[in-house]
Amino acid sequence: FVQRTEWSLQLMTQRALEAESNVEKLKQEIFILQGELESSKVENENLRAGQTTDLGAVKHNINFALQNLHKIITGADWSIRQLVSGAESLHFVAEVLQSTGKISEVEAEKE
Repeated sequence: FVQRTEWSLQLMTQRALEAESNVEKLKQEIFILQGELESSKVENENLRAGQTTDLGAVKHNINFALQNLHKIITGADWSIRQLVSGAESLHFVAEVLQSTGKISEVEAEKE
C-alpha cells in the first residue's frame, strides 16, 4: 500500500511539475499575445487615422472635381446660348434673304 501511495505521489508530483511547466508556457504565450494585441490595436488606430485622412483627401478631390464640373457646365451653357443666338441670327438672315428674293421677284415681274 505504501509503495502504491509513493508511486501515486510521484505520479502526482510529476503531473504537477508538468502542469506548472505548461502554466509557465501559457503565461509566456499570453504575454506574447498581449504584445501582439497591443501592436494590432496601434496598427488598427493608425489605419483608421489613415482612412480618415484618405476620406478627407477623397472629399477634397470630390469638391475640386465638383468645382471644375460647375465651370465646365457654365462654359457649356454659355456655348449653348451662343449657338442658339447664332442660329436665331441665321434664321433672321435667311428670312431677310427670302424677303429680298421675293421683293426682287415682284420688281422683276413689274418690269
